[in-house]
Amino acid sequence: MDTRFHGVGVAIVTPFNADHSIDFDGFGRLIQHVSDGGVNYIVLQGTTGESPTVTKAEKKQLLSFLKEHNTRKLPVVFGVGGNVTSEVVAGMKDIDFDGVDAILSVCPYYNKPGQRGVIEHFTQVADASPVPVILYNIPPRTGINMSAETVCKLAEHENIIGVKEASCIIEQCMEIARDKPEDFLLISGDDVQAVPIISIGGVGVMSVIANALPAKFSALVNAALEGDFAFARKELGHFLRIDPLLYEEGNPVGVKKILEIMGLINSDVRLPLMKASDSLGERIKVVLKQDNLVELVA
Repeated sequence: MDTRFHGVGVAIVTPFNADHSIDFDGFGRLIQHVSDGGVNYIVLQGTTGESPTVTKAEKKQLLSFLKEHNTRKLPVVFGVGGNVTSEVVAGMKDIDFDGVDAILSVCPYYNKPGQRGVIEHFTQVADASPVPVILYNIPPRTGINMSAETVCKLAEHENIIGVKEASCIIEQCMEIARDKPEDFLLISGDDVQAVPIISIGGVGVMSVIANALPAKFSALVNAALEGDFAFARKELGHFLRIDPLLYEEGNPVGVKKILEIMGLINSDVRLPLMKASDSLGERIKVVLKQDNLVELVA
């Protein structure tokens, strides 16, 4: 089993300046912050990185910057996906995969293919990718759910090594865990489901909150992976109230607000998202303090 993607992969945000240009200074601070906090790998240009509103040229710049500033040499997973199979395949020819350890590829969205179409889409992506592929199932965003049967069928492809499961359907995750090849990675795509999914055979999580609180969140995930579920459950309880606030006004609005409170980056996002409202910001501050997360906030 490929252990590079065990533990916490931080779905890193894309910092913006007030004029909505990329804040590379802030990005550098954030890379250092999550690296020092003990995350196991970095996921660049997933949903939390606002990939739909980041241009192809900017994606290349972000990837190049991350490679240059990845001082701890953490594994890098790069978001490469879309709902036009031919464009996804062709687009990989323009990516410098040197220093990229895997791609995260989202289930085709909006046009709502059937399961046969999903299988053929990912087969072509995996055939074309020079690095391993991690599937990304997130039905609330894509409009379709990759079934456990589909995931396990795709797991037979030698270049498809895992799935980020964000369906939040625990029974489906159990089916994948039961039927998948032994070395296939089941990764939680939801922070608060990380511990339950690890308990049924998952290997970790691709996390949003780890942008802000990497050390505390990594500690509970690592405890779960080591079988200390008593500690993991207790620590996870501190995140239950902050978690819904991260998404109330769209992701990554909430976690960017926390990062702004910490003084790491601004909370700016690109339209059609809007930066956190004053009301949300105040409630986030209250929860951070009440649930003993504020000690990690400057």
